[in-house]
Amino acid sequence: MSTTPLAAPARTVEPLRTLRRLLALDAVVTGANAVAYLALSGPLGRFLGLGSGLLLGAGAFLAAYAAGVGLLAARPHPPVPGVRIVVEANLAWTVLSFAALALWLTPTAAGALWIALQALAVAGLTLLQHRALGARQLSQV
Repeated sequence: MSTTPLAAPARTVEPLRTLRRLLALDAVVTGANAVAYLALSGPLGRFLGLGSGLLLGAGAFLAAYAAGVGLLAARPHPPVPGVRIVVEANLAWTVLSFAALALWLTPTAAGALWIALQALAVAGLTLLQHRALGARQLSQV
């Protein structure tokens, strides 16, 4: 008796489920950051040593980005080009965060730690999303 008919759906569904969950996690965490930056730009700006205008701008961008990623995660089969855009945008965020920290921002110690930690968290999520996208594509072959 072959297990192939039962194993094939599991192989094709699991990478898709994992990818959608990672996208949803990205949307939720990004949305939470957006709300915090928008609602608390003054106090957070002082604590992190960043201008409140920078946090307001970042919060507005992150709110729109979180909404887009959330819509992508809600699709039964997120399109590959859309997921690639998310992966590339997250990679760009990571690189720009470290570049800003090294080249032009002068945050407090807490701000420098926050920027580095959020960039590393985004990098880790990006790697997981990239792997899940690859697994999804392989399962469709």
